[in-house]
Amino acid sequence: MANEPLEMRGVVRTYQSEAGALPVLRGVDLSLSAGQIVALAAPSGTGKSTLLHLAGLLEKPDGGQVLVDGRDAGALSDAERTAIRRDSIGFVYQFHHLLPEFTALENVVLPQMIAGVGRRQAATRAMELLASFGLAPRAQHLPGKLSGGEQQRVAIARALANAPRVLLADEPTGNLDVATAAVVFDELLRTVRAHGVAALIATHNPDLAARMDRTVTLRDGRLEPM
Repeated sequence: MANEPLEMRGVVRTYQSEAGALPVLRGVDLSLSAGQIVALAAPSGTGKSTLLHLAGLLEKPDGGQVLVDGRDAGALSDAERTAIRRDSIGFVYQFHHLLPEFTALENVVLPQMIAGVGRRQAATRAMELLASFGLAPRAQHLPGKLSGGEQQRVAIARALANAPRVLLADEPTGNLDVATAAVVFDELLRTVRAHGVAALIATHNPDLAARMDRTVTLRDGRLEPM
C-alpha cells in the first residue's frame, strides 16, 4: 500500500514566552492523499501558520511525527529534510516572493536547477507550467511588470516546478481582489488536481474553502472537521 504524501500524527508544538510555556498545537492528526485538496479554515492566532511550517519541515515538532511519503522527518538529518522540502514540498504564500531581478520564466526555472535539472529541461517544464496558467506571453517579463494575479500565478507555477507530492499554501489569494482571486484559485485547483498533488490550503474565505474536498479547523490546538 502506498504511503500518503503527508501525515501528521499527534503533533505537538509549544513556544516559550516570558509568561511561560505557550502550547499551540496539542496533538494534531492529519492525513492527505494524492490529489486531495484540504482547506485549513482557522482564525488568526490559532496556530495555522505553525501547522503549515511543521508540515513543510520548516520547524520541528516538540512531539509526534510528520511523515512525507512515509518517511518520518524527525528521524532525518537537516540535509535530508532540506532535500525533501526541495523535491517533495511546494510552498505558496500570500505574497508571491518572486525574485524581482529574474523573469517569470527564470523564477520557475531556478528551483529546478537547484534540484539538479539541466537548464534546457527546466526551461521546457517552466514554459509548460506558465502556459497552463495562461502566462506564456508573459514569460519574459520581470515580476514588476506583471499584475498581482499574474505574479501569484507565477508563484504557484514555481511551487509546482519540481513536481512536489505536497503543496502547502497560506492564503494564496489573500492579496488579490475578489474577481482575480476567483480566477487564480480556479487555476490552482485545476492544476493541483491534474498533477495529483496533495494540498493543504489555508484560507479565511468560506466560498473558496467550500470548493475543496474537505475543510478542517483548529480548536484548542487540535484539528477538527468543519
